[in-house]
Amino acid sequence: MAGIVVIGAGQAGASLVAKLRSEGYQGALTLIGEEPVPPYQRPPLSKGYLLGETERERLFLRPEKYYADQNIALKLGQRVTSIDRGARTVTAGDEVIAYDQLALTTGSRPRHLPEKIGGDLDAVFVVRNLADIDAMAPAAKDGARALIVGGGYIGLEAAAVATKLGVKVTLVEMAERILQRVAARETSDYFRALHQRHGVDIRESAGLDRLLGEDGRVTGARLTDGSEVEVDFVIAGVGITPSTWLAEMAGLEIDNGIAVDGQGRTSDPAIWAAGDCASFPYRGDRIRLESVPNAIDQAECVAANMLGAGKDYVPQPWFWSDQYDVKLQIAGLNTGYDRIVTRQGAGQTVSFWYYCGDDLRAVDAMNDPRAYMVGKRLIDAGKSPDPAAVADPETDLKTLLRA
Repeated sequence: MAGIVVIGAGQAGASLVAKLRSEGYQGALTLIGEEPVPPYQRPPLSKGYLLGETERERLFLRPEKYYADQNIALKLGQRVTSIDRGARTVTAGDEVIAYDQLALTTGSRPRHLPEKIGGDLDAVFVVRNLADIDAMAPAAKDGARALIVGGGYIGLEAAAVATKLGVKVTLVEMAERILQRVAARETSDYFRALHQRHGVDIRESAGLDRLLGEDGRVTGARLTDGSEVEVDFVIAGVGITPSTWLAEMAGLEIDNGIAVDGQGRTSDPAIWAAGDCASFPYRGDRIRLESVPNAIDQAECVAANMLGAGKDYVPQPWFWSDQYDVKLQIAGLNTGYDRIVTRQGAGQTVSFWYYCGDDLRAVDAMNDPRAYMVGKRLIDAGKSPDPAAVADPETDLKTLLRA
């Protein structure tokens, strides 16, 4: 038996192989990763790791010894260049590896600024992997000037950490407001005010015209409103795209990622996919979730299904973002909302509840873990509390669970 091969040694790939072993799979198992280090956590990269508070080894999901102990062939620093579906083999460098079943957990890749506007200058960074942060760290020093392009969560988290390091930050967002694609205006207003209190110069409705440089290194930026900013380094936080090129070359169906069915199977019944790279059916639509919880849960579901469980993946979406002393916790998906209910707590504690008609869709909770937990339990249970009760600060949130 050729066994199971997993391509992509991130959170999803590591979760998938661990689940296979814990479910009793004893066959050959190979995990292939492009990076030269074992699977690691990505969220702390731009936070604790860049701040120098988290050591490199603490990022690793498991010690490298775990993979040997579990008889998992961990192939690091190797790029898979092709999949031969007919022969059921993958090629990595000079090695051809056979599989009975194949799982793609190839994740996503950051969008880079185009070369034609200076994206190829030195000191222009993205935030995605260890190498990105290691390259950025020497530039992110006290007194430096940074331009962050993009006002989504990636850009805002980078702004918060850079500010903590003493960097003077200018953040530009082409849209009318930060977080416009992913959050309500109320959440945008909250985080705009938070960053401005920490000295971040936020410029909305202002795109990047081009970067300016000397001797191949970035020195400034011209914005679409005609203004110019002097900078020492740039962070591009303009989103990520699913890493599908390998699947495309293999002729698999692509639809906002590698298209899988409810169980995680691609258009080839011997190939599965999970994590950032995979789009799956959800409530009559097809979605792709970019989050650690989804990477873990979907990968574990796929592992069980590779062993014959036959269970559909039912996501319970939740996300988080840490900025300064504020922890944002998000439950649910806020697509299709038509009104926001605000529940105000003390100080910076507040939560925004997304409704479509009488249907609760999502909750954004800032420094309010109780609102988040109650909201998540309500959404997971398909319950929608009276908006007036949610908005009333005298309402004990736990009573909403019993309604």
